[in-house]
Amino acid sequence: MIRCCNRTTITILLALIFQTVSAQEHLPHTELLTESNPLDQVMVQGIDRFALREIETAAASRETLWKLDYSSPEAHDASLAPYRRKFAERIGVVDARVPVRGIEYQVSSERGSLVGVGTGFEIHAVRWGALPGIDAEGLYLRPNTEPVARIVAIPDADWTPESIAGLHDGPTRFAADLASLGCEVLIPTLVNRDHRYSGNPSIERSTNLTHREYVYRQAFELGRHVIGYEVQKVLAAVDQFERMNERGKSVPLAVVGTGEGGLLALYSAALDPRIDATVVSGYFDRRESLWQEPIYRNVWGLLTEFGDAELAGMIAPRCLVLQIGANIPEVFGPPTAERNVAAPGKIVSPDPASALAEAERARPHWEGTLSWSQQSNGGLHLDVVKPSETDSSDGSPLNGSPLSSSPLSSASIASFVGRISGNRNIPTPHPVVESKGIADFDLEDRQRRQVEQMTQFTQRLLNLSHRQRDLQWRQTDPTNLDAWTAKAAELRELVHRDLIGKLPDPAVSPNPRTRKILSEDDYIGYDVVLDVYPDVIASGILLLPTDLKPNEQRPVVVCQHGLEGTPMDTIVGPGERGFDAYKSFSVELVKRGFIVYAPQNPYRGGDAFRTLQRKSNPLGRSLFSYIIPQHLVTLRWLASLPQVDATRIGFYGLSYGGKTAMRVPPLLPPSEKDPGYALSICSADYNEWVAKNASTDTPFSYVWTPEYEIFEWNMGHLANYAELAMLMAPRPFMVERGHDDGVGIDEWVAWEYAKVRRHYGKLGLADRTEIEFFNGPHTINGQGTYRFLQHHLRWPQ
Repeated sequence: MIRCCNRTTITILLALIFQTVSAQEHLPHTELLTESNPLDQVMVQGIDRFALREIETAAASRETLWKLDYSSPEAHDASLAPYRRKFAERIGVVDARVPVRGIEYQVSSERGSLVGVGTGFEIHAVRWGALPGIDAEGLYLRPNTEPVARIVAIPDADWTPESIAGLHDGPTRFAADLASLGCEVLIPTLVNRDHRYSGNPSIERSTNLTHREYVYRQAFELGRHVIGYEVQKVLAAVDQFERMNERGKSVPLAVVGTGEGGLLALYSAALDPRIDATVVSGYFDRRESLWQEPIYRNVWGLLTEFGDAELAGMIAPRCLVLQIGANIPEVFGPPTAERNVAAPGKIVSPDPASALAEAERARPHWEGTLSWSQQSNGGLHLDVVKPSETDSSDGSPLNGSPLSSSPLSSASIASFVGRISGNRNIPTPHPVVESKGIADFDLEDRQRRQVEQMTQFTQRLLNLSHRQRDLQWRQTDPTNLDAWTAKAAELRELVHRDLIGKLPDPAVSPNPRTRKILSEDDYIGYDVVLDVYPDVIASGILLLPTDLKPNEQRPVVVCQHGLEGTPMDTIVGPGERGFDAYKSFSVELVKRGFIVYAPQNPYRGGDAFRTLQRKSNPLGRSLFSYIIPQHLVTLRWLASLPQVDATRIGFYGLSYGGKTAMRVPPLLPPSEKDPGYALSICSADYNEWVAKNASTDTPFSYVWTPEYEIFEWNMGHLANYAELAMLMAPRPFMVERGHDDGVGIDEWVAWEYAKVRRHYGKLGLADRTEIEFFNGPHTINGQGTYRFLQHHLRWPQ
């Protein structure tokens, strides 16, 4: 044991120790990394398992989040109110509908609005207002006698109102059946799954996006949804019927839907207690595979609280008929076109056993109301109808209801009308329908108007979204740094929770594993793997300069690759994949004396990673819900290394790595508990990001590209790139922008950055932010950014 020694001896010993470490196959205090599979694949597959497990966990624990009061009708409605508000926000039903102005008959010929007649009713082409600039259009089936009920009939998205009204051939004509039994019927036109209007000819953009996905992409970014728009049309029809009830004989109000119309019927009735009775055909099921359905059914945060059973429970104790096993139009992917950018997704008829199990989960909501609801006296109740092949062994109908695997058969309709009208002796309808002036109406033009009106409404929201952001972000004295720091902590939590989706703080041991993979004159490189959550890892490549001195602590630059990249792309030299974009910036920085860490981010593998977003969104999470904890664990580990100055860790990312620069460092500031990022540089990504995602007037918008995972719920009203950059203050922030970078245009970038510059300037921090424009494409420039790093990380060249 050495009792004493001088400084020279200590220096020699430490140098020998470091040389020994440099020669080792793994870093001290780490296990040897033995994983033989590519680490990017290991990462994506692990997050996939984690996400699927979280979906099942949410389903199992969902009912614990429901606290309903069944003591009285008033108490029950009051306890449901917050769930209805939350669900309305989830699907974007947040805009005030236009005042009821009556049903408008569409006159197109000498026949006026009349397009057909049936047994005991007329069929008229009509429209009714829903939202400012958005009208519902469809058919009005008006009985010749006083109506026994008023019903909104909702077809599948690929069926026209004319098909279910009996004017065109189709698998069901349930609207005609309803009208022939004395019901007054409104049928809205749904946005269909064609792609004819999913484009903008003025900028030469056409796609294979279904009309539903086309509207979804724009609206999702603004906190709206194609589902929400169509629910508003259904509820606007209920508004019309409610006024008719007030002015004349009051009769039951109902919604009946099949396929996509079944979804809308379920959602509408869950939200609106004015709807007395509901039929959902061919839709009801478990939703744990929602990520496999078309993306236009993707609803942010839905599965945390709202499975189909919970939505059905919001209808209790009103009448709900679930037709299980009905055949519906099946979808096995988007259409094809010259430009194929649509997300994958399929719709298949629900499995009867799965749907029946979900229906049983809903039944306790009706049982809870038995003490005061009409169902205890044989009135309104939950009714499950299943096809004969899944019926009980004795062949008896379930709950006394007729059975059919066809969607909404005539017998099913007669049974439903009998139930809500109180007349159980209604015969099975067989109406004869005769077309009249239907040829005078352009149904394609009607579909075009549906798509264009939703698009125009969404684009208006886009243009005005900055006002709502300003209300949230401009509430403090812009010159008071202390006031801003306090406000920023609140806004940081809002962004993390509502825009990104916040996971719990990682609690597992990081269990660091490393292995040496590079040995150069200037640096040594190690693969690194850290545990974040069960099955979720963080990984990357650590580059240590070979001229590190004993006891020396240096700043770290985290160099982040872009879409479909790997850490090695930031390291390789000329002629190698990745060099043109990254210019070996990890190596350039380690040669300047920085310690460099190049993380692997999980946006790699095409649909393999894009479906991670699909699996996460229904839980109110995104891809960055995992990336942020990965970086947090990485920062903690880097801070533990003796060579690292934990107060000087900067971030520099290109493209999707620039996207990371806007979402990770702003949400990971240094604190007493954890190290954080001391600065952030966004390269080849900074933009007027909300418009980049939602605009249909710009050729470089993500509306036209295959990145279907890119859209972030309600970002337009929460935080654009200027607001995210503001969360860096008082830490330094920089933008690197090539004039020829096709991700945007200089004018948009400068416009959005000007807000950041003003923010820093007002706080007296103008010297902590800058933007560098350069002549070049989508690439690292490595001029002003290197100076920025050296200055603000206090590492002279």
